Amino acid sequence: MAWQSIPVARLEGVSQEQFTQQLYPQRKPLVLEGIDLGACTSKWTVDYLSQVGGKKEVKIHVAAVAQMDFISKNFVYRTLPFDKLVQRAAEEKHEEFFISEDEKYYLRSLGEDPRKDVADIRKQFPLLEGDIKFPKFFKEEQFFSSVFRISSPGLQLWTHYDVMDNFLIQVTGKKRVVLFSPRDAQYLYLSGTKSEVLNIDNPDLAKYPLFCKARRYECSLKAGDVLFIPALWFHNVISEEFGVGVNVFWKHLPSECYDKTDTYGNKDPTAASRAAQILDRALKTLSELPEEYRDFYARRMVLHIQDKAYSKNFE
Repeated sequence: MAWQSIPVARLEGVSQEQFTQQLYPQRKPLVLEGIDLGACTSKWTVDYLSQVGGKKEVKIHVAAVAQMDFISKNFVYRTLPFDKLVQRAAEEKHEEFFISEDEKYYLRSLGEDPRKDVADIRKQFPLLEGDIKFPKFFKEEQFFSSVFRISSPGLQLWTHYDVMDNFLIQVTGKKRVVLFSPRDAQYLYLSGTKSEVLNIDNPDLAKYPLFCKARRYECSLKAGDVLFIPALWFHNVISEEFGVGVNVFWKHLPSECYDKTDTYGNKDPTAASRAAQILDRALKTLSELPEEYRDFYARRMVLHIQDKAYSKNFE
């Protein structure tokens, strides 16, 4: 099925001032080219990463299929030495494997104690710190985490949103990224922060008829590209070849707005969580009414929310 996509804008040589004053306030995805990322784009080969990363044990996702589904958990968690992970992820077929000889691997690096510590490649992989430079487009005190990501060729991650702004730095390899606006959330069949629609290129429209209404933004990333993903924008990432990336997340809102126990950066802001709890209580109260009345007052509530909370400042 052919989908009409809106190309994500690409700009080269963007300065910090241009980004923060002109581009960032637009709250739209943007591919930045020509950013100084250090030596990582040329140095981070399979051999180099295997040698420098060493035998540090890392927790990984292993899937027998290319389309990973976090809702149904069609993957297993396993542990491998980092050098073994890199070598296996770069292969199409494996002599050693957990599930099948063509299984897919995905690393999303974690803090030393994931319950307390955020991921930061500079701390978990200190020997690689000198190779990479983060774009200096936000204040240092806003920094939240830097997540090391390694993917097998063909791997596709589920569509989801994050609550913080981030740069996806494509260090090596190629990715295709499809994004959806936060304003189209009602068409994405959400379960929590994730979409139930796995096959975004050929969705089951009998099951997900509204999905075709979601505006689709798309870009291809090559080594050295940096994709700005604003908070709340849904994104689906396909690794077209073995690749290494780093996500740098930072706090767009004041620190007190975020859940202090959140080490992944994917829990909704505390005010949003409280509002959702209040809504659940309101719906429970509505259930005490007969169906005709429940339907009427639920529609009134929706209209009230639209009138008071929907913004007219976004597309």
